[in-house]
Parts: sequence; C-alpha cells; structure tokens
Amino acid sequence: MSLALNPVAFNLGPLQVKWYGILMATGVLVATLMAINEGKKRHIMPDDFIDFLLWAVPIGFIGARIYYVVFEWGYFSQHPDQIIAIWNGGIAIYGGLIAGLIVLLIFCHQRMLPPFLMLDIIAPGVMAAQVIARWGNFMNQEAHGAKTTLSFLESLHLPHFIIQQMYINGSYYQPTYLYESTLNLIGLILILSLRHRKHLFKRGEIFLSYVIWYSAVRFFVEGMRTDSLYIANTIRVSQALSLILFFGAIILWIYRRKVVKPKWYLAGSGLKYPYNRD
Repeated sequence: MSLALNPVAFNLGPLQVKWYGILMATGVLVATLMAINEGKKRHIMPDDFIDFLLWAVPIGFIGARIYYVVFEWGYFSQHPDQIIAIWNGGIAIYGGLIAGLIVLLIFCHQRMLPPFLMLDIIAPGVMAAQVIARWGNFMNQEAHGAKTTLSFLESLHLPHFIIQQMYINGSYYQPTYLYESTLNLIGLILILSLRHRKHLFKRGEIFLSYVIWYSAVRFFVEGMRTDSLYIANTIRVSQALSLILFFGAIILWIYRRKVVKPKWYLAGSGLKYPYNRD
C-alpha cells in the first residue's frame, strides 16, 4: 500500500505549519526577489515592490476567498460561519490575481508609476510563484484530475514519490497540479529568455504574454480537474474566464500594436527605460 507524504511540515506548539503554506510563502518570496531584481534595471525602487507586496498579498488572499465563496454560494449561504474559515481550504487563484491587479492599478496611480511597466516586471515572478505553489496541492493531495491507472502514471516516467502521492483513497489520480506547474515552467523559461530581446516586446506585452500562456494552460488543465467551480452546474468558471482572458489579451495586444502607439509604448518593454516619477 502506498504511503502519502505528510502535509504538515512541522509543529510550533499547537500550531501546524503545512507544506502548502511554506510553498506559497516561498512563491511570494521568489516573485518579490525577481521583481526587485528586474525593477533595478527599469529604475523602479525596491521599496515600491515591498510596499506593493504588503498590500497585494493579504488583499489577494481575500480576493481568492471571495471568488471561491461567490461560486460556492449555495453552500456558504447555508453555512455563513464557514465563509471566513479559510483554514479549511477554499481559495481560487483567479480571484487572487484579479484582486492583485486592482491593488496594482491603485498603487501605480498613487505612486505615479506606469502600470504596464510594473505588470511587465511583476508577471514573470507571479508565474514562478504559481509554478512553486502548485506543489502545495501535491502535498495536500488535492486539485487532482480523474481516476487513472498505475500503468498510465508509470508510462509518464514520473518519480515514485509522485506516483505514490497520487494514490488517494484506494485509487490513482491524474496529477493535474504537475501538468500545470510544468507547462507554466516552460512558459516562464520562454518569457525570461525573450523579454530582453531588443524590439521584440513593447511595453505591456510581457504581461500579456503571461496572460495568454497561463489562460491557455489553465483552460487545458481545468478540463481535467474534479474540483472545478461551476456556473449553473454546466460551465467551468475557470475555463470560461480563461477563454475571456486568452482572447482579450490577444485583442488588446493587436489593438495596442495597430491602433494605439504612444511614445512611451514604442519605447519598448525589452529595453531599459529610465523612469523618473518627479
């Protein structure tokens, strides 16, 4: 019989510190360090990213919870005491990303920072955080796909510990967390490899590249998952939103290239662009 990995990393007295939380915190740290490093090349101060992080992380978690509660309102309307019980699970990454975007737009307005420049700087770090944090689902044996067979998992040449962790309640399941994490890692490598190519990206297009890539990956993976949120019990919420973001980002890319050509936009996101808020 397979033995699952312990989702609890260690205990601090009565407090359980889970791998899920550690991996999420690691993802946030990596995203922050990546943004600070890239921000120095764009003449954005490290303090701007730290200050943004202090607002974006807690509000992002609240947004992720609100998103989940809204689409599971049938349950939470009957159990309102569970709305704040986030420790029992129930957050949605899209809700966190939407909340984080709103915070960023307000933050950029207050600090007089170009929002598309900030998005270009932050997007690769967010993608890296998603790659890392998905392994928290692995540790919790959640966000998996449908039942499968041992032979299928072995045919993927996966390490034994991954196959073992996909054995849940007597059955093997598709490691959808692994598919999403791996595909996003490929997208991250591509973006990091290309983002400094001169004249390749205009400002905002690194962010749009992230949106296009992630929404395509999420649409594919969401169709395999067994824990999706639904609209009217028929439409997977994340798939519908992924389609909107995918085509919306492509349309915006084309529109900004063909129609809108302000001076700052033509300066490009792949070039060092000194920005003085004064």
